[in-house]
Amino acid sequence: MKLSLSTVAENPSIVTYSIDLHDAESVTLRPLEPGDVDDLADFLSGLSDETKRLSTFEGYDKSAAQKLCDSINKYDKLRFVVVPTNSNSIVGLIEFSFGLPNSDIERFHKLGYELNLDTDCRFGPTLADSYQNKKLGSKLMPLVIEIAKRFNKKRIILWGGVLKDNERAIKFYEKFGFKAVGEFSTDGLSKLDMILDLNKM
Repeated sequence: MKLSLSTVAENPSIVTYSIDLHDAESVTLRPLEPGDVDDLADFLSGLSDETKRLSTFEGYDKSAAQKLCDSINKYDKLRFVVVPTNSNSIVGLIEFSFGLPNSDIERFHKLGYELNLDTDCRFGPTLADSYQNKKLGSKLMPLVIEIAKRFNKKRIILWGGVLKDNERAIKFYEKFGFKAVGEFSTDGLSKLDMILDLNKM
């Protein structure tokens, strides 16, 4: 059954997953909920300056968290949080966008890729600093791919690209099949566009 934003909002459990980490800890990946504002604000404000540099959020305070929670099922975004078992704290935020800005469409067109609202989506992850070396990203990516497929998406592009100097992230995405297809700049920062063809998974 093809998922929709409204079906997820009505029944978040259909895309809720339990993940076992290597240190016997477990976490849950679930859709962002309206009541997550305070915990999300703590997550955003607690990110290190370097992690903030690598992310694309408009802000890192309670106002930004409120805005994200208020947008649930109102626009083209679907956001997930990563929560440790038996805890309300948020240690990760995974974002999908099922809309494609003209800037992305035009940029990929010049690279020979015709983006399609029906079959393509954007994705961006951010993990708390203390969870960046626990192999959590490698556990999350198969679920990201599964979720995209359940929305009948055929390709995933990186939301905002990836900084060209972020070699660790580039290698991570390549490990899961993403292909670097071009370079662009925003705010003086050099970035790479990367795309994953789900038909090849």
